[in-house]
Amino acid sequence: MAPLTPQQALAALLDRYTPRTLLVVSTERFPALEAFTQAHPDCDVAHAAPGPLPAELAGRRFDLALVLDCLEHLPKRDALHLLGGIRNLNSSRLAVLVDLHAAGWADTDFYSLAMQATERFSRDGQELALYTYDLKDYKQVPDWLNSRFWANPENFGKYWW
Repeated sequence: MAPLTPQQALAALLDRYTPRTLLVVSTERFPALEAFTQAHPDCDVAHAAPGPLPAELAGRRFDLALVLDCLEHLPKRDALHLLGGIRNLNSSRLAVLVDLHAAGWADTDFYSLAMQATERFSRDGQELALYTYDLKDYKQVPDWLNSRFWANPENFGKYWW
């Protein structure tokens, strides 16, 4: 099986979540988005240029946010602020496609934002990486976090100290 291209990975992501509202922070449109919007004309797609979100978008919630060809054009501090703001305020699901070398970022920068490395793409010396964040998959509930491990499980829910 041939490895996925970045466009195929984005198309699979859009297909998996099928968002009704979508925030795209990018310098230009991309083929996977065009195909998705043709197949789902009821999807509300909001576009923003790299940088701080405009006021009309900053106050909205989206089912999914895509940040593409963006971090390479911003100072790292501004990019961290943008990603953190989108993750905390605008969307519970976030995907970032980035050229790590051009942006001057490392995996640990994304891990610090609770993002996961999902895919790596390499062609003609350029390496792109896709990082994703989904609040529902962010942290699994540990096994020990239940009443079975309490000191007195028979008193669980009976008394309030």
